[in-house]
Amino acid sequence: DCSGVDFSGATEIYTNHVAFVALKRNLGQATCWGDSSRGGDCSDVDFSGVTEIYSNDVAFIAFREVLGQAACWGASSHGGDCSGIDFSGVTDIYSNNYAF
Repeated sequence: DCSGVDFSGATEIYTNHVAFVALKRNLGQATCWGDSSRGGDCSDVDFSGVTEIYSNDVAFIAFREVLGQAACWGASSHGGDCSGIDFSGVTDIYSNNYAF
């Protein structure tokens, strides 16, 4: 239910199988909703400088191409945890149903 979501300033909307993200790129902010364990909770994610968001069925990745950084959230065993991964030099991210 997105009835409580403020879409003002949203530049893109992303989705996976069970959650959504409304990115406010110009403000470096986003709102997520849906299944909290599969991407519907992004309260700990910093969206400043995000150039693109990618998804699979149960996770999201917010990519900062210029900085070579990314933040992942959702189902940790299926791409929702990318801690320790070096994104330096990465220009594109691809996904399948349960991985990036």
